[in-house]
Amino acid sequence: MRIITRADFDGVVCAALIREVEDITEPIAWVEPGDMQNDRVAVRPTDIIANLPYHENCALWFDHHFTNELDRPFKGAFWIAPSAARVIFDYYKGRFKRDYTELVRQTDKIDAADLTEDEVLYPENYPYILLSMTVSNRGSADEPYWNQLVEQLGQCGIETVMQDAEVKKRCAKAIEQNVNFRKILQEHTRVLGQVAVTDLRSFFPPPSGNRFLAYSLFPETVVSLTLRRSSQDPNVIVANVGHSIFNRNCRVNLGLMLSEFGGGGHRGAGSCRFPLKDSEAGIARLIDILVKNEPNEP
Repeated sequence: MRIITRADFDGVVCAALIREVEDITEPIAWVEPGDMQNDRVAVRPTDIIANLPYHENCALWFDHHFTNELDRPFKGAFWIAPSAARVIFDYYKGRFKRDYTELVRQTDKIDAADLTEDEVLYPENYPYILLSMTVSNRGSADEPYWNQLVEQLGQCGIETVMQDAEVKKRCAKAIEQNVNFRKILQEHTRVLGQVAVTDLRSFFPPPSGNRFLAYSLFPETVVSLTLRRSSQDPNVIVANVGHSIFNRNCRVNLGLMLSEFGGGGHRGAGSCRFPLKDSEAGIARLIDILVKNEPNEP
């Protein structure tokens, strides 16, 4: 039995929870949502999928993304929860040996971007938030670290995890990256109406940093659009979109909007991808929709 999930903090916590209650015998498969949507993952009948789109071959499926909801029966659980970890935690309630209540509560906060301005500006003061910033889908070279966190979060409290040498090194790097990322955001962001458009396409690999920082730097905006080259393929442009977590006046359901571009996500955040040669027209359409800020739900 194998877990298939994505390399973000929610995916790591999902894997830690599932490993405790299911007989997982194979290494975790770390994949991207686009890999599932485009049928690039060989899903087997014993696989458990978490925090990713559904695949009909799987044994169990757990998710919470608005655009992934199914209208047919399946084994597992889905609801519009703050995190996929919350869906799994509730599904297996009573079967855990350890108390994961605080871990799941913090995962809810992070994945739903339910953060204070102090938490955004000074993540080094908040262990779970800082730890989450060390997890990103930058490439397979980081898989040993993701696996390490799955193991540690399944066995240790946050205080012990944060004392690990590798975790401390990556946390220090994340703090350093956040300082540099702040400068990059200020230099590469333009404000169009109430939209903060951050263009990182000139960087490869794309810079890492605090994904919530733009909401503090550009408080007049209600939504952010970040453009970058895919870490795996420089000929693919990734568009990440998110409602401001401080100025909550964006009326566009982003997951629904992005599904029209072959992507998806939640009402308040999501992403899509464009081939480089076709990206300008798609990006212009995204910006136009966001600037108009008109409700798009039925």
